[in-house]
Amino acid sequence: MATSTVYGSNMDDANWLKHEVGRHAFHPMADPKDTVGNPPPIIMKGDGVYVTDLDGRRMLDCQGGLWCVNAGYGREEIIQAITDQLRELPYYTNFPGSANAPSIRLSAKLCELTAQEGMASVLFGSGGSDATETAFKMARQYWKLVGEPERLKFLSLRNGYHGLHFGGMSACGGDAWRRSYEPLVPGFINVESPNLYRPPFEGVDPETLADMCANLLEREILFQSPDTIAALIAEPIQGAGGVHVPPANYWPRLREICDRYGILLIADEVITGFGRSGELFGVRNWGVKPDIMCVAKGITSGYIPLGATLLNERVASAWEAQGPRSVVMHGYTYSGHPVACAAGLVAVDIAVREDLAGNAADVGSYLLAGLRRLMDRHEVIGDVRGKGLMIAVELVCDRTTKEAFGPTDPYPMAVSDKCLSNGVMLRTIVNKFIISPPLTLNRAQADDIVAALDDALAKTPR
Repeated sequence: MATSTVYGSNMDDANWLKHEVGRHAFHPMADPKDTVGNPPPIIMKGDGVYVTDLDGRRMLDCQGGLWCVNAGYGREEIIQAITDQLRELPYYTNFPGSANAPSIRLSAKLCELTAQEGMASVLFGSGGSDATETAFKMARQYWKLVGEPERLKFLSLRNGYHGLHFGGMSACGGDAWRRSYEPLVPGFINVESPNLYRPPFEGVDPETLADMCANLLEREILFQSPDTIAALIAEPIQGAGGVHVPPANYWPRLREICDRYGILLIADEVITGFGRSGELFGVRNWGVKPDIMCVAKGITSGYIPLGATLLNERVASAWEAQGPRSVVMHGYTYSGHPVACAAGLVAVDIAVREDLAGNAADVGSYLLAGLRRLMDRHEVIGDVRGKGLMIAVELVCDRTTKEAFGPTDPYPMAVSDKCLSNGVMLRTIVNKFIISPPLTLNRAQADDIVAALDDALAKTPR
């Protein structure tokens, strides 16, 4: 890989930045050679739902940073909270012997917001991968505390994504996230999920498909022996796996099966938490109460790293037991970081006060309808799906056979590049465009997204 001398360089020079991108830092989810050979836009500013790159291009951010800038860019309330906390106390640990006020306030606020789900205790981390890793460890410890130490295994769904620590990666339901880092953690078992566009069983309606997948889950539980299963983890709506919205009866079936066999249900709300799905929390779309909830991303609107794992009253009460095994031997240097928690208090308040979930539901359904109308004009669109402001547009070589574009086919990225030149930044994952803008998006801006994609598809040769 090419190298350069950094010391003494003019690091503010635009040409220097363009030359250096990817040369010293590996970028997540990218081949380093591609980053250097085809440098991405260098984002310099954010304002509302827009970002501006080094060349001065102002683009509507359909990535929402990375599913996370729910309140939009430039929110002075969050910036002020961060600044004030930095001046007052930039850091102090929550390890034994001390605490800090912002983490106390935010933990109380999160339990208040999730009272409907019965959440009672919070463990903080630095992001979504921390949150799911914490959930796995707390689940295993819970079963030891209540006298069922053989409950060690975890169930998860095909296409599911749960972060990239070794536990979360082992729960992920896609080969791309796992293959380079195998062998994985033992005790993680993938089961079939009700993918409505590419269903595991053809010719059945959504509700029947959900029942069939739930029945397969139950068969796997019986095969593994229920008293060896600690928990099932699932996203209310699968995000990175392609924005798959489950049939309405699926999550209630998950809750029913977990209750039948005494298995904990973990809701991975890292993406769906704080409004993106059109409800404050994704599980509320299905009227289900999980035992454990994982949140991150929208908790600070992406302004500063933070994640949290919430335990309901039943699970949390296990730590009332006496003895060495009741110590929470888990945590991170930055668990309950005061600056992050101060930002979280304000970002969560904005989400509730401005009803970002309600706006996501309204503008999201409007945007979804507009994108679906493009299917009449462009045969290359195989499917448009989503809920709230988490939407996927899937491109196919043939709509009848659903043949997907391969990872080396340049067409989807060429369409995405044309959208970029039209002032709209999409996230492209092989043959899918993921649309997850800030939850402050309005209908006029939704129209701009549809128009940009329509033009890109019309003008990009296959």
